[in-house]
Amino acid sequence: MTEKNNRVLSLLAHPDDAEFMCAGTLALLRDRGWEIHIATMTPGDCGSATQSREEISRIRKREAEESAKILDGRYYCLEEDDVFILYTRPALLKTIKLIRRVQPAIVFAPSPQDYFIDHENTSHLVRTACFACGIPNVNTDEAGPCAETPYLYYVDAMEGKDIFGSLIPAGFHIDIAAKMELKTQMLCCHKSQRDWLMAHHGVDEYTATMTRHAEARGLEADMKYAEAFRQHLGHGYPQDNILLQEINH
Repeated sequence: MTEKNNRVLSLLAHPDDAEFMCAGTLALLRDRGWEIHIATMTPGDCGSATQSREEISRIRKREAEESAKILDGRYYCLEEDDVFILYTRPALLKTIKLIRRVQPAIVFAPSPQDYFIDHENTSHLVRTACFACGIPNVNTDEAGPCAETPYLYYVDAMEGKDIFGSLIPAGFHIDIAAKMELKTQMLCCHKSQRDWLMAHHGVDEYTATMTRHAEARGLEADMKYAEAFRQHLGHGYPQDNILLQEINH
C-alpha cells in the first residue's frame, strides 16, 4: 500500500467488539505504520443494569476512546441504538459517510452470521457501504466518494459459532501471540461492560472469554493465540489478501 492509504477501519456493532475480535491484528498493523480507526454503530446504551442509557453511553464512549488511544487510534460512534440496529437508509448513509471520511484501505466488519442480530445487521450495513462508498450519485454531503473499494474482512462471530451452534470455519488466521497483553489491556478499558456482564451473567470472566477464544483459534493454525478472519471476495471487491501481505511482510 502507498503511505497515503495505510488506514484501517474496524466498524463493528458495540464498544469492546473490536477488542474481542481484532485488536491484536490492529496492533500488528499499527506496528507496520497503519493508522488505526475504530468505530461502533452504537454507544452500548443497553450495557448497564443500573445506569440510564445516556449515562452508560457517555461512559462507554469514553472507554472506547481510551482503548483506541492505546493504538494511537481514533474512535467514532454512529449513535444507533443497542438492539435496534436496522438496515435502513439513514443508518446506511451514516456508515457510507464514515467510510468516506476515513478513506480506509482495509475495513473490518462483523460476521454475517452471529448470535446477535445487531452484529448481523451491522455486517450488512458495512458490506453495502464498502461497495457504495465509491458511487458518486450516493450523496453524503461533504464526504466525497472513495477512489477505490476497500478490502473488506469479516471478524469472528462470538465463540466462532452461528446461531445453530455450528463452528464457522476461519478463512485464515493471524498470529497475535505478541499482542495478547496489549489486546487484554485494551479490553480492560471497558470496565463498565465487565461490571455489566458480572451483574447480568453472575460471572467474572471478561478477559478469560477473550483469551479462550484466541487460544481455540490459535490451536487450529499451530499458533498460541490467533484472530480469525474471512475476506469478502464478491464482484467488485479486491481479490488479493492485503491483510496477510501486510502482516507477513
